[in-house]
Amino acid sequence: MAKFFAKLKSNKNGFTLIELLVVISIIGVLSGVVLVAMAGFREKARDARRQSDITQIIKALELYYAENGQYPSSGGTGSVWPNTGWSNSRDAVWDSPTLTNSLGYQLKQYLSLPKDPLNSGASWAYSYSYYSNSYGCHRQWYMLVYVLEKTQMQSPGITACNGTNFNYGGTITIGMRQQ
Repeated sequence: MAKFFAKLKSNKNGFTLIELLVVISIIGVLSGVVLVAMAGFREKARDARRQSDITQIIKALELYYAENGQYPSSGGTGSVWPNTGWSNSRDAVWDSPTLTNSLGYQLKQYLSLPKDPLNSGASWAYSYSYYSNSYGCHRQWYMLVYVLEKTQMQSPGITACNGTNFNYGGTITIGMRQQ
């Protein structure tokens, strides 16, 4: 019988409770470190998408201008942010393929208008806004306004030909081209 118990002791195949707890705690600490390190990557990825979206919208606007001799109207029916006359990616008319006053309808042959990756909820904070006018000038111009989450960029705003500066605090205001 003593031989039997000696054999059992030497053929130990499992882990002790202490060993399992140590391994689980090490895995927990490592996964916590990885989650903390990766927290900013989502915001940076959304910022990169925003900048790519804006670049694509600008290209579509320039193609539209080349073919039509003017920029698309900003529509703005029902738009209230930051003031009336704007097209905003939170509006129903932003990317509508059927409403003739929507930016999406006007640019449909060049681009399917994107929406901000966080374009949901009640906040206007994350959306794309477009405005086109000849405000104070005899030439038409446009501007695009958007917000980044993680990437810090200073926006000097846009100065129209009559000296009016358009800059909305905490946003990136780009795209004006006087023709």
